[in-house]
Amino acid sequence: MRQTGHVGYPSGMTRCLFTASIVAAIAAILPPQAHAWGPLGHRLVGHLAQSELSPKARAEVAQLLRGEAEPTLAGVANWADDLRSSDPGLGRRSSKWHYVNLAEDGCRYDAARDCERGDCVVEAIRRKRAVLADRTQPAAARAQALKFLVHFVGDIHQPLHAGHSHDRGGNDVQVNLDGKGSNLHRLWDSELLATAGKSEPEWLQRLRRLPAPGDAGQEPARWAEASCRVVLRSGFQPPRAKIGQDYVLRWRPVAEDRLRSAGHALATLLNDALK
Repeated sequence: MRQTGHVGYPSGMTRCLFTASIVAAIAAILPPQAHAWGPLGHRLVGHLAQSELSPKARAEVAQLLRGEAEPTLAGVANWADDLRSSDPGLGRRSSKWHYVNLAEDGCRYDAARDCERGDCVVEAIRRKRAVLADRTQPAAARAQALKFLVHFVGDIHQPLHAGHSHDRGGNDVQVNLDGKGSNLHRLWDSELLATAGKSEPEWLQRLRRLPAPGDAGQEPARWAEASCRVVLRSGFQPPRAKIGQDYVLRWRPVAEDRLRSAGHALATLLNDALK
């Protein structure tokens, strides 16, 4: 920030207020960052993956996350979204890594067309997996890569993180559920789950009872294409803004399936990267 004239460096309480105001100002001008699943959904993906880790992967995850407030995959699952306030610079640089727009192109991923300069969730997952798997990298870099991966694998399984660019992944699609205004992205982020009134342990128990997904493989482009195909299903985008429980009852099971698949995909990726 350029200043004119001589300004003394703030100290004490003034310094704290000055720093806080700068952080808030930077955060305010960052581009909007879409969240996927909300905190609960991302934690559920982390829990599901943790239970499927191989012994070797589980031990290395514990080592890399040592020192975290909650040193588990669920505990760091929302770290990449929290960067917006905790590290605005990194939040800005990584803002495009949370999504890819495929719906205008029939849900077929083409890196040159859909991921300019590698700034999309597909290529971000590939890059961070490579860092995590490289044991010559510093532990801090590998730990950061792991935290990004936990979040991005959740993101890529949220249908609207692979949807249309013209409606900004459903953020511009206004909906009204039972008299409460929202948008389609937020509805899928958290409100489909919230309307069930379940706690985190209850949701985890429910998701673990779902049939195990088939082999998810480790190709993030395929994960994105599968998410995109959900967006193109008939009825996914409501024909009118006002929706009711019929929409929730139809689409909540799809959201549950995507969460279950995300947990399995994350475990598959980590087990291979840390073998």
